[in-house]
Amino acid sequence: MPSLTSADWSAVRLTLELAAVSTAILLLVGTPIAWWLARTGSRWKGVVGAVVALPLVLPPTVIGFYLLVAMGPDGLLGRLTAALGLGLLPFSFAGLVVGSVIYSLPFVVQPLANAFEAIGRRPLEVAATLRAGPVDTFFTVVLPLARPGFVTATILGFAHTVGEFGVVLMIGGNIPDKTRVVSVAIYDHVEALEYAQAHWLAGGMLAFSFVVLLVLYGRRRGNAGAGVG
Repeated sequence: MPSLTSADWSAVRLTLELAAVSTAILLLVGTPIAWWLARTGSRWKGVVGAVVALPLVLPPTVIGFYLLVAMGPDGLLGRLTAALGLGLLPFSFAGLVVGSVIYSLPFVVQPLANAFEAIGRRPLEVAATLRAGPVDTFFTVVLPLARPGFVTATILGFAHTVGEFGVVLMIGGNIPDKTRVVSVAIYDHVEALEYAQAHWLAGGMLAFSFVVLLVLYGRRRGNAGAGVG
């Protein structure tokens, strides 16, 4: 029975690497956005929230198309990276990271914003009475209280990046060892009628997705039980 080839294992490695890098960047970028959305009373909150949530409703190919144009030689981002000596991002691992961060942003920002909102004002007011500064309060009070939200955001961001297809195909194409991720590899095997190899990869994705959901629902049930107690 056919098993995974070296090219398939390379796609698995590249997918995990892309998900790890993208998730780290998502947490760095998404945390201040989520904090601002949770605490601000600005009239721009709705606009920013809608922009962050766009990947939830837009087809991945639409996002991939506009990112491809923006990162191309005539796009604003493409001219910027070219001027900085970084070259063009399309059909590169860096381009996949940019696309993945934008595509998975709501899956990180929304759990974090919900966690920040759930904290309320009382802990922050207590910290202020103890003369804790904003930065100190955030790291010593907010982060520990919002830890479940960070765990959920990390899991969702990583899993969503692992499963993406349309965005990475539009931006990265299908270059072995460079931009060919698992979802693209499955597509290739199906096109070639290599269903056995497609089953191996698709089955792994199915098992991974199930474990992710099992962990998330298990955590929510545990947190709900702790709250009732």
